[in-house]
Order: sequence, then structure tokens, then C-alpha cells
Amino acid sequence: MQNIFTMTSMLTKKSPDLCFHLSDKMMKRFLSFIIFLCFSFTAFTQNKNEIVVIDGNKTTTIPAFVREGTYYLSLKDFADKFQINYYYNQSAKKIELKNDKYLFKVSSRNPFVVLTDKKDNNQSIFQLATSTYFIADKIFIPLYYSTDVLQKFLGTALKYESPNKLIIQKGFALTEVTEEKTDFRHDVTGLEIDEKANGTLIRLKSNKRIPSYASSFKDGVLTLVFRKVNADIVNTSFEGTGVVVKKIQSKNVGNDLELKIFVGPEYTTNEVINVEKSNDILITIHNKLFVKKDKSPKKEKWEFDVIVIDPGHGGKDAGAIGVNGVKEKDVNLGIALELGKLIQNEMKDVKVVFTRKDDTFIDLYKRGKIANEQNGKLFISIHCNSTPKKPTDANGFEVYLLRPGRTKEAIAIAEFENSVIQYEENPQRYQKLTDENFILVSMAQAAYMRYSEKFAEFLHNEFTKHPKLQSRGVKQAGFYVLVGASMPNVLIESGFLSNPADAKYLSTKSGQKEFAAYIFEAIKKYRDHYESEMKAN
Repeated sequence: MQNIFTMTSMLTKKSPDLCFHLSDKMMKRFLSFIIFLCFSFTAFTQNKNEIVVIDGNKTTTIPAFVREGTYYLSLKDFADKFQINYYYNQSAKKIELKNDKYLFKVSSRNPFVVLTDKKDNNQSIFQLATSTYFIADKIFIPLYYSTDVLQKFLGTALKYESPNKLIIQKGFALTEVTEEKTDFRHDVTGLEIDEKANGTLIRLKSNKRIPSYASSFKDGVLTLVFRKVNADIVNTSFEGTGVVVKKIQSKNVGNDLELKIFVGPEYTTNEVINVEKSNDILITIHNKLFVKKDKSPKKEKWEFDVIVIDPGHGGKDAGAIGVNGVKEKDVNLGIALELGKLIQNEMKDVKVVFTRKDDTFIDLYKRGKIANEQNGKLFISIHCNSTPKKPTDANGFEVYLLRPGRTKEAIAIAEFENSVIQYEENPQRYQKLTDENFILVSMAQAAYMRYSEKFAEFLHNEFTKHPKLQSRGVKQAGFYVLVGASMPNVLIESGFLSNPADAKYLSTKSGQKEFAAYIFEAIKKYRDHYESEMKAN
């Protein structure tokens, strides 16, 4: 607001000619407009866009959308906050909340909501005064006009207080979200279904870690058996109309949980993952969206003829700084250029594409775009490792695949490499790579993962022979730069610039040349393996 007053002062004091040519009437309108901006700005900055839920002396908040003074409640966040099972269909933009008594169905941009009594299947249709909204993959309902239907669905008395308070008059919600309030009768207490355009994500809510499972697929039914857990059968079953997932049946068999997922013809593959920092299980049901003809590994299209080399960082993004002052961006570029020379000299039939060949800043998403436009067959992103505390004893080479990070160290490295987006004009384009989002990303990468894994294996084997930079193994983490590259891809951390010996070695021309030679040996072995597989297909 101070800036607005400053602007007014400048116009009146520093630009007297302008004021002279304005009539009194126009000047009054102008000043009124400035004052309006001041109050609007103040009101905007004080608006936190959240709904406050009060239950006795307990309070929590839920994200909201505000339009013309009306607060709209995010149903997804509401369900997550109060442990309500739900099914979400992204393509249809519909959400269905489920408890023991009711199904509550809401569609985006629609004022009609449906409450179905599960006992007799009787439906009640409520017309809200305004339509719902669909923003950032979430459906919002107007709080003031939805209190009655929410009250009936939850089975508790609710009171709305303007502008953004929801008061629970009978204890329900906040007692449900406290950690002590847990259903110890069952290990698996419920499920959430999130249907996306490229597949379906099922989240099993569990009170205990589930370390192992068995799976089988026959006649359109995917059967998963989770060992030594039992489930709330009612809340882990589902009858739906999804394109891929038609029905889910759960059954306690002895000491195990048997989950049968009935799928449609669009089903291709599945994946089961333990959620990091949680006991929950994520089950991804992949559809055919990413099985495209232009990306199928046909011999004529997938001739090994283009390698894309991506020197990490560059320009205004220096990357890590070594204990000897060397900049990561310079080491990455040096290794990349040496590797490119080797390929060009010894693989005359292979085209080398660099995402950068000099000290230039390139957005992460553009790196993958370059690789795709050049029809790359292998994407190698070259980086250097480091630790927050310097110097360090940690040393050696690592290779990473695009998957959710499974160790604190891997996650920390990915976060550092991903932090480059702060230098980009539109960092909001990158969705946070949570486990849930990762499953959807991995669907696009599924066709290339086994080749990525094989190349990573060859790299690891080569660097076990390196006299100075021993391999620390093949790891996995969420690197944005790998997300967009639709081809086999890896990210290499060539050594620790926080380690004096590694930094000294990687700073030299001879060290960069030798390091590139080890990568090249892995490329040669990978090419032989790749081409033999193409011939066999």
C-alpha cells in the first residue's frame, strides 16, 4: 500500500504537468481509484483463503476458494482432514465422499449434489445457491449453502459463522483426526480412489506397515494379497463406474487381506508402493494412455542413433561450489563435452545433442523438450554431488533413476538439483513430486524404465573399476529434469565437490576426460545390449 501512496506522490509532486492537465473532476476520480486500490490491496493481503473448523477448544483449517465474499470448501482437503473415504474422477471432475451411512456425490460447475442412503439406496438431491468450482484439480463447494447437506452426511450438528467459520456442535471431526483416535480393530481401515486421465490411484489407509504382498491377474481381475493384515471390509470395498477400475472387493482370508480389483479393457499394468513416512499403500492402475504408437519400441523408429547429453546447471545457476572453489556447472560441462567428443569420434553413426554447450542457463523442462524434439534414444544428465557440511569424507560416483526417493540422502540430493527452478520465470509449472504424483509421472516412463535400469547397471559396473571414484550404487529419486525426457534416462552424480580429493580430480581436464571415458564404456555396452534386444523383438 505504501507503494501506491508513493506513486500518487510522484504523480502530484514530480509530474505537475500531468496534474495541471487533469480537470478537478478527473483528479477526484483518479484519487478515488487510488484509495480503492489501497483498501482492496489491504483486504487481499489479509485474506488467507481458508475455512476455520471449530470443535470445542480444538481448531483446524481447510483450504478455501473465495469468490465475491463467499467461501468455497475444498472437498478433497475436507475428506483428507477428517479421514473420510472418497473416490475422485479427474476426467469427469466428480468426487464422491463415503461413510458408513451415505454416499455424497458432487460434480464441478454444478449446483446439484446427491446424497445417497446406503441402506435403502434412496437419493436426496440438494440444489445449492451457486455452482461448485473446479480449481487446481480440486472441487470446491460453497460453505454457507452446503451446511445442511454436510450436516446430514456427517450425522452431526453444524453451524456456519460468517465469513469462514464452521462450528461443530456435536463432537465429530477434530476428534477423528487426532492420532489417538484410531480403529485398532482393523489394520486397513479404508481406501481413497483418485481417477486420473492416465490411470487410477488407490490409496489403502493402514495402521501398520505392510512389508510384503503377492499379486496375480486373470480374466480382468487383479488380485492382491497383503500378508498379516486385516481390513474393514465395508470401507475397503468399492462399486463404481470408472473406465479402468470397475469394482473393488476386499476379504479377510486367515491372517491376510485379499483385495480383488475388477478392471476394464483399458487396464495395462499396475504398481504397489509403500507411502514414505506413512503406513499407507498406493496401488496404481495404469491405462493405455501412454502406450502410444509413436513411442512403441519399433526397430525402425528406435534405432540407436541419438544420444542427448545434459550438463546440469549453467549460467546464473552455478550448482554446488567445491571446497577448492570449482563450480559444478563448469565440471558438468567439461565432462559432457569430453563425452560428446568420444561418441562423435568412435560412434560415427550416432548423433550427439547437447542441452547446452556453453555457460548458458536452460530451464529444466526445456532440457527434456530438446531431447524429445531431437528424438533421443538415451538421455544422460551430468551433475556433481555435495554435502551441506564441507569438507566431507563422502566421495564417489552415483547414478539415479526417476522414481520416488527412498533414502533421506537421495531425497536431499534431488531437492538440491530441483532447486534450480527458483531461477526460472515460471517455477509453478513443476508439480511437487509427491509419491502420489510420482505414480502418474512414472506411467509415462514405464516403457523406458527397464532400459534406464540396464544402462544404470552398466554405469555402476564400469565405475567399480575406477581408481579414484568408486561407485556408490544405483539409487532413485525425483529429478524434474528426467520427468520430461521420453526415452531411457539417468542422472549421474560424478563425485562430491565437498570432498577435497573428488573436487581436485574433477576440476582437472584430465580427470574430466577420464570420467567421460568410463561413461562411454558403459554406453558401448548398453548399445550392444539395446540393439540385440531390438533384433530379438
